[in-house]
Amino acid sequence: MPMDPKDVKILLAEDALTMRKIELKTLKGLGFENVIEAKDGQDAIEKLQRDEGINFIISDWNMPNKDGYELLVWVRTSEKYKHIPFLMATAQGESKQENKALEAGVSAFVAKPFNGEELSNKINEAFGLTRSEAEDLDLEPRQRTTRSGKLKLKIAHIQITDHLVVGVLSELINRGMMMPRYFELELQCMQGWNLVKEALGKGRVDAACILAPIAMDLYHVGAPVKLIMLAHKNGSIFVRNRQGIYADPFADFFKTKSFFIPHTMSVHHMLCHLFFSKIGLKAGVAGDKGIDVNFEVIDPILMPEFLRANPESGGFMVAEPLGTKAIASGIAELQFLSGELWEQHPCCVVAMQEEVVERYTDAVYEFTDMLVQAGKFIERKPETAAEIAVGFLDPTRKLGLKVPLLKNVLTEERGIKSGDLYPAIEDLDKIQRYMHRNMGIGNIIDLEKFVDLRFADEACKGRSAKARPSVLHDSGNLAIEILHRGMFKEEKVTASSKAMLNKEGKYLTFTLADQEFGIDILRIREIVGMAPIRSIPQTPPAIKGVINLRGKVIPVMDLRVRFGMEARDYTDRTCIIVLEHEIEDRVVQMGVVVDTVSEVLPVRASEIEETPNFGAAIDTKHILAIAKSESGVKILLDIDYVITGKEQIVVQNLFE
Repeated sequence: MPMDPKDVKILLAEDALTMRKIELKTLKGLGFENVIEAKDGQDAIEKLQRDEGINFIISDWNMPNKDGYELLVWVRTSEKYKHIPFLMATAQGESKQENKALEAGVSAFVAKPFNGEELSNKINEAFGLTRSEAEDLDLEPRQRTTRSGKLKLKIAHIQITDHLVVGVLSELINRGMMMPRYFELELQCMQGWNLVKEALGKGRVDAACILAPIAMDLYHVGAPVKLIMLAHKNGSIFVRNRQGIYADPFADFFKTKSFFIPHTMSVHHMLCHLFFSKIGLKAGVAGDKGIDVNFEVIDPILMPEFLRANPESGGFMVAEPLGTKAIASGIAELQFLSGELWEQHPCCVVAMQEEVVERYTDAVYEFTDMLVQAGKFIERKPETAAEIAVGFLDPTRKLGLKVPLLKNVLTEERGIKSGDLYPAIEDLDKIQRYMHRNMGIGNIIDLEKFVDLRFADEACKGRSAKARPSVLHDSGNLAIEILHRGMFKEEKVTASSKAMLNKEGKYLTFTLADQEFGIDILRIREIVGMAPIRSIPQTPPAIKGVINLRGKVIPVMDLRVRFGMEARDYTDRTCIIVLEHEIEDRVVQMGVVVDTVSEVLPVRASEIEETPNFGAAIDTKHILAIAKSESGVKILLDIDYVITGKEQIVVQNLFE
């Protein structure tokens, strides 16, 4: 960095404790150790007046007592503090609010949550030391065509099934099932909505799969973009935190709690606002008066992590598959699907630079036609689409997505739909008018000018006879019915089946004594016969030592000993299963000794039951679930809890 972090004394104003901890960790990673924390704008002012030497301010926007904007105005009108660089770390979505802060003298913005590189660039920008990375990109001329004259169509998206249509299109092109004449497709995955908005608004991408209200907001502030197609219909899910007691009066479960949404300018925000208002709760952002539920904006892929870390939060609404993944991971309960509250609703759209639309018309016609075909492919072949989705949505495997879970999401009766991508203007108008009238956000734009229907009209010929109309259920009856869900046996069975989806898959089964066990096949590297084991002094009894596997040292654990079974001599049927185990973001190999290996067994969600509760006296964390089959009952193991405690410390030390 151009400045020495040791010379910078930072005032960090952030009301959300979890977010503040993340920001502190990021700052420390950049070398900034001198950080004073404030829980809101008023607290920040008091600490600014009390602590000498503060020379940089990072502030959230939405906070109680005094928000980030009020803090900014106070700083800029104070003779003593007005020259301090001010970085607004915000999840605020409206362009008019950002412009308002710029007029008040903000030094720079950074979209939350951010990584170290993003924060470093923005700190430099706030101090006026260097251009931001974004500004450097804006200065670079874009080469829009290939040597053959094809359009290089660069499209931004995030890791949600709402954007699967472009992932499937890309895969169909790669397989040679579609052969574009006028364009080459380049997809750019981004972490959150603010990054997509910035990339589209500043012309760094040709198009984006983006939330409809964000696209409308960009158009309102003069960004030269056009809406050409929907990316999907339906597709989002409202889940409540599994931590806590859900009982009558059910609305009280959400009262005084935070609730996570992916963006202020989103259909999720609109539908959550509608639901909460119909069950008698007032929802808003921190700083709003008299609110019962506090909306917090969190990037979609981080929502499950935030829910787990915040037991007092009410839940979240997000695009799939993140909600179903949270249910399957045991941290959330299903409340409703967005398609139940608003049938066949729009959400994400494909917005494109106006220059591209006008200069490369043939390419846009071809692209929209192929997009429609890709959408129909998803509905016609959901299992194949789910297989494509694993690589498209989870290329690094950090989300742990599986084909059965994604297939369930794609085949939900009121879940995501991609067979009809025609952008009905009347539905988009419902969004902007509800948000403007009932929520006080957004602006009314001329949709006839914003939506360019030429391409959809051509690509969706003959749709009118087959298309299902959208129906917005804005009466209170459905909301109350949804609120009382989960109290009946059949609803609990349905929810339980969904919760098992993350455990469906193929398992390597093996025996220990007279019991059968299974381990997820994706965690297994290989199976080898018994090899000479070199013991290691002063290790736990279950750790038998290490083996040399083709020049690599692998620690070995005896599962009989680990589970407290009677030890036995190894035979010619004894095997070592070599597993992949994650320790502090590193994947290491670990061997486990079993009596015999049986078979690879496909296990469906319907054949899986939750681990029985034996009370506090018996720890069952290592048991993932129980699988029932014709040959009997098998115990499915969670290997991350099998290799834990003292055993994990030994393994960790071996790889340091």
